Amino acid sequence: MDRRTYVKTGVGVIAGGLFAGCTGGGSGGEATETTSGDSGSSTTESGETEATTTESAVPSKVVIGSDIPYRPFEYETTSGELTGFDVDIAAAVFEDQLGIDYEFKPTSFDSIIPSLNNNNFRIIMSAMTINDQRAQEVDFSDPYFTAYQTVIVREGGSISSKADLQGQPIGVQKGTTGANAAEQLKEEFDGDLDLKKYDQISGAFQALINGQVNAIINDNTVNAEFANERDDVVFLEGEGAAAESGQEAPPYLTLTVENYGIAFRQDDDEFRERVNEALATIRDNGTYDEIYSEYFSG
Repeated sequence: MDRRTYVKTGVGVIAGGLFAGCTGGGSGGEATETTSGDSGSSTTESGETEATTTESAVPSKVVIGSDIPYRPFEYETTSGELTGFDVDIAAAVFEDQLGIDYEFKPTSFDSIIPSLNNNNFRIIMSAMTINDQRAQEVDFSDPYFTAYQTVIVREGGSISSKADLQGQPIGVQKGTTGANAAEQLKEEFDGDLDLKKYDQISGAFQALINGQVNAIINDNTVNAEFANERDDVVFLEGEGAAAESGQEAPPYLTLTVENYGIAFRQDDDEFRERVNEALATIRDNGTYDEIYSEYFSG
């Protein structure tokens, strides 16, 4: 399955570094098209094709807003290749099933929904949790991934249970459901939680390594990708939301159970329906399982 390169915004996307990904990507600035393939349509200054901006039901190319890096869902390798679970799902849905080109446009997560509604791109694919608050501003596809908000800590530290988090500095990424889960935990602790909010999850991870925070609350798969690369970071154990909801719980504390969806503007029903059909097809024909097994175990 071919992987596409992507539009780089004014802030830029830098290969390499701590997670073989990049250090940031904002929503402002001029974009330069770097996708392969010829869609037969021109590109505006914002990176949108004319086919997209005229809102055809199924465009010749779809521009996708995404917070990059967010490994293993979307990140750039040291060789400059955009990859990840969401990237491969996009290839299967848009290229293979709908027969259209796609391109990813890096956008800060805390401004990604306003950017969508300002027509900076056609959809959002960025490990985005479906929730009621977001559903007031966008429409979601059918769910395509289940995740949990989890906690990672330094191994051998003073935190060994959920109760031990009280009063501790906790790292989260701005605008995420991890930040929301941390706020709920802060309420549970009567305000006794020191939240440190970062523009990118990579900043929170670096703060944990440097001892600036003592724990991170974030999606389980992204936390696992980081923890698996290090001997000094582990998941905080304990039962939680997954066990309480009757699901087969993973062997670590879960603060929430969440489903990811592709976000659309609320007037884009026909395109959303076509994408839902494509998602159902790749589940039925085994493509989804093949992609899943490439990035996740169990």
